[in-house]
Amino acid sequence: MAFEPPQRLVRALGGDGGWLGRLPGIVTEAVDRRKLDVERIVSPGGRSSVVLLVRQPDGTPAALKLTPPAAAADRERAALAAWSGGGAARLLDGGTGGETADEGRGPDADDGGELLLERLHPEVSLRSLPEAKALLEAAGTVRRLWVEPPPGHRFETVAARTARQSEALRAAGGPLAGAALAAREELLAEEPEALLLHGNFRQGKVLAGDRAPWLAVGPEPVVGERAYELARLARDRVEDLIAAAAGAAAARRRVKRLADSLDVDRDRLRGWTLFRAVESGTRALAEGRRTEAEHALEFAGWL
Repeated sequence: MAFEPPQRLVRALGGDGGWLGRLPGIVTEAVDRRKLDVERIVSPGGRSSVVLLVRQPDGTPAALKLTPPAAAADRERAALAAWSGGGAARLLDGGTGGETADEGRGPDADDGGELLLERLHPEVSLRSLPEAKALLEAAGTVRRLWVEPPPGHRFETVAARTARQSEALRAAGGPLAGAALAAREELLAEEPEALLLHGNFRQGKVLAGDRAPWLAVGPEPVVGERAYELARLARDRVEDLIAAAAGAAAARRRVKRLADSLDVDRDRLRGWTLFRAVESGTRALAEGRRTEAEHALEFAGWL
């Protein structure tokens, strides 16, 4: 089959000739092995995977997701298996303990990961709703994802993930980075809970479905507290906040509303929102995404 990687993915991976160069062959092998009929590639798609809308041999619609080796598809698979369709897209290849997406693929780990998922509607996310309605639906969806991690799990913890991220903040320096690092240290001094989290939950990661109105996709699973999870959601539609005359006040109100609606401590949510906004802005700046970086850092300054 003719295949051209989405340009958004090519730009994000820097034109990597490794996995990207092999991707047409990886797609062909995965489709042929599963005897899938490809309808189309989801475009513009994400920055770390390619998703194809397919039909299985019995005609059932599905989505085939292929990720580079660094994307840790095994952890995404484990999280989806743990949720078993509760609040998230259902894993169709058996999850842990059954036939996995990578069985039969051969020994080349450089081929990355492969997931066969329940078909949702990629063109309809919570961002298509008015903001108040979107936040309400997001709260109802994310609540279903907060479960005890399975015994013997290998998910990263919030402490470990943010420790890695903190290195770039220390190198960047400045008042905002210092405030973010101080907030992290204070928050980790007492962690109130250790739940399985989506890890990158925001409105664009919640798609319309047939089995349920809204289901989450694209987890970057991590184990920690709910306030960490909500910190990314609090920054959604930041461009609208920045364009508003009272954006700073609206941002602070949103943090309070989210905390209250999901019974999360306001101060802990504010602290993680600060850390995640500064970390995201610093990373975007380093990767040349200047507008995104400026928005995230301005939002952080409001908190």
